[in-house]
Amino acid sequence: MAPGEIKALLFDVFGTTVDWRSGVTRAGEELERRKGEDLRGVDWAAFADAWRAEYRPSMERVMRGEIPWTNLDGLHRASLEALLRRFRISELSEEEKEFLVGAWHRLDPWPDVVEGLRRLRRRYIVAPLSNGNVALLTDMARRADLPWDLILSAEWVRRYKPDPETYLLLPRLFSLRPGQAMMVAAHPDDLHGARRAGLRTAFVPRPLEFGPGGPTQPAKGPFDVVAEDFVELAERLGA
Repeated sequence: MAPGEIKALLFDVFGTTVDWRSGVTRAGEELERRKGEDLRGVDWAAFADAWRAEYRPSMERVMRGEIPWTNLDGLHRASLEALLRRFRISELSEEEKEFLVGAWHRLDPWPDVVEGLRRLRRRYIVAPLSNGNVALLTDMARRADLPWDLILSAEWVRRYKPDPETYLLLPRLFSLRPGQAMMVAAHPDDLHGARRAGLRTAFVPRPLEFGPGGPTQPAKGPFDVVAEDFVELAERLGA
């Protein structure tokens, strides 16, 4: 593969571009400081992990037609109710619940991300391709200064990854062949879905996604590029 074949780069967001675990944990700890004794003893990192674990099952219910189309904010809100019961958290106001859901809008990028995206944007179209909804991705980009050219979301086609219609969104918008777009992710399953749709793939591991000592995603290829971070990806792709 020559870099000149690629015209656009699509980026997974949660875990690949931003650190969801730290952001959700931070929101829980901030809420605990506000409420004091009512929330003492909650393991907010475990709460973040449990919330993330509901991500795929909740989307699969939509994809199987068990529930109507619901964007990710709506799925996060529904999952939150079950989590509050599981962690024995009670008496949160609606405003406080919305504050927790909004944590997914306020996530920080990994340290290499902004520099890497700015370099890549000089040569390629760069955009998120996320199951996150448009409002969520826009809020996140504005807060974290993510230099996207446009916001692409599963919400546009109302089909969650790994549905091929989601991966083919940008090629269709820009009249590109699927192979002229590259999916960048820290999750092999996402890349396998992109590859089945005809896209090129780049694996960027995020060993701290689930915290120090947490599980890691092995580089189970084949991938077109494997890079340590977004800066190295830019170097590998001639940006």
